[in-house]
Amino acid sequence: MEAYFKKAGVRLFLGDAVEVLNQLPEDSVDLVFSDPPYNLSNDGFTCHAGKRVSVNKGKWDKSQGVESDFAFHFNWIEACRRVLKPSGSFWVSGTYHSIYACGFALQKQGWHIINDICWFKPNAAPNLSCRMFTASHETLIWARKDKRGQHTFNYDAMKNGEWDRDILKKPGKQMRSIWAINTPRNGEKKYGKHPTQKPEDLLERIILACSNEGDIVLDPFSGSATTGVTAVRHNRKFIGIDLEQEYLDKFAIPRIDDEIIKQERKSAAAYPKTQAQPSEQVLTL
Repeated sequence: MEAYFKKAGVRLFLGDAVEVLNQLPEDSVDLVFSDPPYNLSNDGFTCHAGKRVSVNKGKWDKSQGVESDFAFHFNWIEACRRVLKPSGSFWVSGTYHSIYACGFALQKQGWHIINDICWFKPNAAPNLSCRMFTASHETLIWARKDKRGQHTFNYDAMKNGEWDRDILKKPGKQMRSIWAINTPRNGEKKYGKHPTQKPEDLLERIILACSNEGDIVLDPFSGSATTGVTAVRHNRKFIGIDLEQEYLDKFAIPRIDDEIIKQERKSAAAYPKTQAQPSEQVLTL
Protein backbone atom coordinates (compact mmCIF):
# COMPACT_ATOMS: atom_id res chain seq x y z
CA MET A 1 0.00 0.00 0.00
CA GLU A 2 1.59 3.25 -1.16
CA ALA A 3 1.12 6.39 0.90
CA TYR A 4 -0.10 9.51 -0.92
CA PHE A 5 2.27 11.56 1.24
CA LYS A 6 5.23 10.28 3.24
CA LYS A 7 7.57 12.41 5.32
CA ALA A 8 9.22 12.41 8.75
CA GLY A 9 6.99 10.00 10.61
CA VAL A 10 3.81 11.00 8.75
CA ARG A 11 1.86 8.86 6.28
CA LEU A 12 -1.23 10.18 4.48
CA PHE A 13 -3.42 7.82 2.46
CA LEU A 14 -5.94 8.80 -0.19
CA GLY A 15 -8.86 6.39 -0.19
CA ASP A 16 -11.78 4.83 1.63
CA ALA A 17 -11.11 4.59 5.37
CA VAL A 18 -12.17 0.94 5.74
CA GLU A 19 -10.19 -0.19 2.70
CA VAL A 20 -7.01 1.50 3.95
CA LEU A 21 -7.51 0.35 7.55
CA ASN A 22 -7.89 -3.24 6.40
CA GLN A 23 -4.38 -3.08 4.93
CA LEU A 24 -2.71 -1.83 8.11
CA PRO A 25 -1.16 -4.28 10.60
CA GLU A 26 -3.34 -5.59 13.40
CA ASP A 27 -2.75 -4.14 16.90
CA SER A 28 -0.35 -1.49 15.56
CA VAL A 29 -1.85 1.89 16.56
CA ASP A 30 -1.68 3.56 19.98
CA LEU A 31 -4.39 6.19 19.58
CA VAL A 32 -7.27 6.72 17.17
CA PHE A 33 -8.99 10.09 16.92
CA SER A 34 -11.91 10.07 14.50
CA ASP A 35 -14.07 12.88 13.19
CA PRO A 36 -16.44 11.00 10.84
CA PRO A 37 -19.15 12.61 8.71
CA TYR A 38 -21.95 13.87 10.96
CA ASN A 39 -24.58 13.37 8.22
CA LEU A 40 -26.05 16.80 8.93
CA SER A 41 -25.98 18.27 5.41
CA ASN A 42 -29.76 18.55 5.04
CA ASP A 43 -30.10 21.76 2.98
CA GLY A 44 -30.66 23.83 6.13
CA PHE A 45 -28.80 26.97 7.10
CA THR A 46 -26.58 28.29 9.87
CA CYS A 47 -24.67 31.43 10.77
CA HIS A 48 -21.01 32.03 9.97
CA ALA A 49 -19.18 35.34 10.48
CA GLY A 50 -22.53 37.06 10.89
CA LYS A 51 -23.92 35.74 7.61
CA ARG A 52 -26.53 33.12 6.78
CA VAL A 53 -24.84 30.15 5.09
CA SER A 54 -25.80 26.62 4.06
CA VAL A 55 -25.08 23.74 6.46
CA ASN A 56 -24.17 21.50 3.51
CA LYS A 57 -20.57 20.30 3.68
CA GLY A 58 -20.45 17.99 0.64
CA LYS A 59 -21.85 14.76 -0.73
CA TRP A 60 -19.80 12.82 1.83
CA ASP A 61 -21.87 14.39 4.65
CA LYS A 62 -25.33 13.58 3.25
CA SER A 63 -27.38 11.07 5.23
CA GLN A 64 -28.20 7.85 3.39
CA GLY A 65 -30.91 6.93 5.90
CA VAL A 66 -30.75 5.57 9.43
CA GLU A 67 -29.82 1.99 8.55
CA SER A 68 -27.16 2.91 5.97
CA ASP A 69 -25.64 5.57 8.23
CA PHE A 70 -25.39 3.10 11.11
CA ALA A 71 -23.81 0.43 8.89
CA PHE A 72 -21.22 2.97 7.76
CA HIS A 73 -20.28 3.87 11.33
CA PHE A 74 -20.29 0.23 12.45
CA ASN A 75 -17.91 -0.78 9.66
CA TRP A 76 -15.26 1.91 10.08
CA ILE A 77 -15.29 1.57 13.87
CA GLU A 78 -14.83 -2.20 13.52
CA ALA A 79 -11.88 -1.60 11.17
CA CYS A 80 -10.32 0.74 13.74
CA ARG A 81 -10.76 -1.90 16.44
CA ARG A 82 -8.60 -4.34 14.48
CA VAL A 83 -5.62 -1.96 14.14
CA LEU A 84 -5.80 -0.49 17.66
CA LYS A 85 -3.50 -1.99 20.28
CA PRO A 86 -5.14 -3.62 23.34
CA SER A 87 -3.65 -0.75 25.37
CA GLY A 88 -4.75 1.90 22.89
CA SER A 89 -7.43 4.57 23.08
CA PHE A 90 -10.23 5.33 20.63
CA TRP A 91 -11.91 8.74 20.35
CA VAL A 92 -14.84 9.73 18.17
CA SER A 93 -16.47 13.17 17.92
CA GLY A 94 -19.96 14.04 16.76
CA THR A 95 -23.23 15.87 17.23
CA TYR A 96 -26.64 14.34 17.85
CA HIS A 97 -26.80 13.58 14.12
CA SER A 98 -24.12 10.88 14.45
CA ILE A 99 -22.72 10.37 17.93
CA TYR A 100 -25.50 8.07 19.16
CA ALA A 101 -25.03 5.77 16.18
CA CYS A 102 -21.30 5.66 16.92
CA GLY A 103 -21.94 4.96 20.59
CA PHE A 104 -24.33 2.13 19.76
CA ALA A 105 -21.78 0.62 17.36
CA LEU A 106 -19.18 0.71 20.15
CA GLN A 107 -21.59 -1.08 22.49
CA LYS A 108 -22.50 -3.70 19.87
CA GLN A 109 -18.81 -4.45 19.26
CA GLY A 110 -17.96 -4.83 22.95
CA TRP A 111 -15.85 -1.71 23.48
CA HIS A 112 -15.49 -0.32 27.00
CA ILE A 113 -16.50 3.35 27.14
CA ILE A 114 -14.25 5.31 29.51
CA ASN A 115 -15.73 8.82 29.26
CA ASP A 116 -17.99 10.97 27.20
CA ILE A 117 -16.74 14.55 26.87
CA CYS A 118 -18.81 17.65 26.25
CA TRP A 119 -16.80 20.05 24.08
CA PHE A 120 -18.43 23.40 24.88
CA LYS A 121 -17.81 26.13 22.30
CA PRO A 122 -17.93 29.55 24.02
CA ASN A 123 -17.85 31.28 20.62
CA ALA A 124 -20.44 29.08 18.88
CA ALA A 125 -22.48 30.62 16.06
CA PRO A 126 -25.95 31.93 16.96
CA ASN A 127 -29.14 30.15 15.95
CA LEU A 128 -30.95 32.09 13.22
CA SER A 129 -34.32 30.33 13.31
CA CYS A 130 -34.99 31.38 16.92
CA ARG A 131 -37.06 28.21 17.33
CA MET A 132 -34.60 26.08 19.31
CA PHE A 133 -31.65 26.31 21.71
CA THR A 134 -28.38 27.46 20.17
CA ALA A 135 -26.14 24.48 19.44
CA SER A 136 -22.90 25.17 21.30
CA HIS A 137 -21.32 21.79 21.98
CA GLU A 138 -20.17 18.53 20.46
CA THR A 139 -19.85 15.16 22.20
CA LEU A 140 -16.73 13.01 22.19
CA ILE A 141 -16.62 9.38 23.28
CA TRP A 142 -13.41 7.87 24.66
CA ALA A 143 -13.22 4.06 24.65
CA ARG A 144 -10.83 1.12 24.74
CA LYS A 145 -11.16 -2.30 23.14
CA ASP A 146 -11.68 -4.24 26.36
CA LYS A 147 -12.66 -3.40 29.94
CA ARG A 148 -9.51 -5.14 31.20
CA GLY A 149 -7.21 -3.11 28.94
CA GLN A 150 -4.56 -0.82 30.42
CA HIS A 151 -5.00 2.38 28.43
CA THR A 152 -2.67 5.37 28.61
CA PHE A 153 -3.90 8.31 30.66
CA ASN A 154 -1.40 11.02 31.56
CA TYR A 155 -3.23 12.18 34.65
CA ASP A 156 -0.65 14.67 35.93
CA ALA A 157 -0.44 16.45 32.59
CA MET A 158 -4.21 16.86 32.53
CA LYS A 159 -4.45 18.01 36.14
CA ASN A 160 -1.42 20.28 36.32
CA GLY A 161 -0.87 21.36 32.72
CA GLU A 162 -1.52 24.91 31.56
CA TRP A 163 -4.89 25.13 29.82
CA ASP A 164 -5.35 28.88 29.76
CA ARG A 165 -7.94 28.92 26.99
CA ASP A 166 -10.31 26.65 28.91
CA ILE A 167 -12.31 28.91 31.21
CA LEU A 168 -13.66 25.89 33.12
CA LYS A 169 -10.28 24.33 33.99
CA LYS A 170 -8.97 25.50 37.36
CA PRO A 171 -5.19 25.21 37.95
CA GLY A 172 -4.24 22.13 39.96
CA LYS A 173 -7.74 20.63 39.84
CA GLN A 174 -8.73 17.39 38.17
CA MET A 175 -9.77 17.89 34.57
CA ARG A 176 -13.49 17.37 34.21
CA SER A 177 -15.57 16.10 31.31
CA ILE A 178 -16.73 19.52 30.09
CA TRP A 179 -14.08 21.29 28.02
CA ALA A 180 -14.54 24.94 27.06
CA ILE A 181 -12.50 25.33 23.88
CA ASN A 182 -13.11 27.85 21.12
CA THR A 183 -13.38 26.92 17.46
CA PRO A 184 -10.12 27.09 15.41
CA ARG A 185 -8.06 30.26 15.59
CA ASN A 186 -7.51 32.30 12.44
CA GLY A 187 -3.91 31.12 12.05
CA GLU A 188 -5.09 27.51 11.87
CA LYS A 189 -6.95 28.25 8.64
CA LYS A 190 -4.17 29.98 6.71
CA TYR A 191 -4.69 27.59 3.78
CA GLY A 192 -8.46 28.05 3.66
CA LYS A 193 -11.56 26.97 5.52
CA HIS A 194 -12.13 23.26 5.78
CA PRO A 195 -15.86 22.77 6.54
CA THR A 196 -15.39 20.63 9.66
CA GLN A 197 -11.96 21.64 10.97
CA LYS A 198 -11.26 20.92 14.64
CA PRO A 199 -9.20 23.30 16.82
CA GLU A 200 -5.63 22.33 17.61
CA ASP A 201 -6.33 22.95 21.31
CA LEU A 202 -8.86 20.09 21.31
CA LEU A 203 -6.52 17.61 19.65
CA GLU A 204 -3.59 18.66 21.81
CA ARG A 205 -5.53 17.74 24.92
CA ILE A 206 -6.51 14.32 23.58
CA ILE A 207 -3.06 13.47 22.25
CA LEU A 208 -1.26 14.56 25.43
CA ALA A 209 -3.79 12.69 27.59
CA CYS A 210 -3.82 9.36 25.76
CA SER A 211 -0.43 8.85 24.11
CA ASN A 212 3.30 9.17 24.71
CA GLU A 213 6.19 10.40 22.57
CA GLY A 214 6.91 8.00 19.73
CA ASP A 215 3.38 6.55 19.71
CA ILE A 216 1.40 6.13 16.49
CA VAL A 217 -1.72 8.31 16.20
CA LEU A 218 -4.29 7.51 13.49
CA ASP A 219 -7.12 9.62 12.08
CA PRO A 220 -9.34 7.75 9.57
CA PHE A 221 -11.06 10.97 8.41
CA SER A 222 -8.10 13.32 8.58
CA GLY A 223 -9.53 16.24 6.59
CA SER A 224 -7.36 19.29 7.22
CA ALA A 225 -4.97 17.15 9.35
CA THR A 226 -5.33 18.98 12.65
CA THR A 227 -4.65 15.62 14.31
CA GLY A 228 -1.48 15.19 12.25
CA VAL A 229 -0.20 18.71 12.92
CA THR A 230 -0.68 18.24 16.66
CA ALA A 231 0.88 14.77 16.61
CA VAL A 232 4.02 16.08 14.86
CA ARG A 233 4.23 18.99 17.31
CA HIS A 234 4.32 16.58 20.24
CA ASN A 235 6.72 14.03 18.72
CA ARG A 236 4.19 11.38 17.76
CA LYS A 237 3.95 9.48 14.49
CA PHE A 238 0.83 9.97 12.39
CA ILE A 239 -1.30 8.03 9.92
CA GLY A 240 -4.07 9.98 8.19
CA ILE A 241 -6.71 8.77 5.73
CA ASP A 242 -9.08 10.83 3.63
CA LEU A 243 -11.29 10.18 0.62
CA GLU A 244 -11.03 13.76 -0.71
CA GLN A 245 -7.82 14.50 -2.62
CA GLU A 246 -8.56 18.22 -2.44
CA TYR A 247 -8.41 18.16 1.35
CA LEU A 248 -5.05 16.40 1.33
CA ASP A 249 -3.54 18.73 -1.28
CA LYS A 250 -5.02 22.01 -0.09
CA PHE A 251 -5.00 21.64 3.69
CA ALA A 252 -3.34 18.54 5.11
CA ILE A 253 -0.01 18.42 3.30
CA PRO A 254 0.82 22.16 3.54
CA ARG A 255 -0.09 22.26 7.24
CA ILE A 256 1.96 19.18 8.09
CA ASP A 257 4.89 20.45 6.02
CA ASP A 258 4.79 23.71 7.98
CA GLU A 259 4.77 21.89 11.31
CA ILE A 260 7.62 19.56 10.34
CA ILE A 261 9.75 22.59 9.37
CA LYS A 262 8.93 24.27 12.72
CA GLN A 263 9.98 21.19 14.67
CA GLU A 264 13.17 20.76 12.64
CA ARG A 265 14.10 24.39 13.37
CA LYS A 266 13.43 23.91 17.07
CA SER A 267 15.57 20.79 17.05
CA ALA A 268 18.40 22.57 15.26
CA ALA A 269 18.26 25.44 17.74
CA ALA A 270 18.25 23.10 20.72
CA TYR A 271 21.06 20.90 19.38
CA PRO A 272 23.59 22.98 17.37
CA LYS A 273 25.87 21.17 14.94
CA THR A 274 28.73 21.46 17.42
CA GLN A 275 26.84 19.17 19.79
CA ALA A 276 25.79 15.57 19.40
CA GLN A 277 22.12 15.47 18.38
CA PRO A 278 19.70 12.75 19.43
CA SER A 279 19.51 10.05 16.81
CA GLU A 280 15.79 10.50 16.12
CA GLN A 281 14.63 14.08 16.45
CA VAL A 282 12.14 13.59 13.62
CA LEU A 283 10.46 10.21 13.94
CA THR A 284 10.38 7.74 11.10
CA LEU A 285 7.43 5.54 10.38
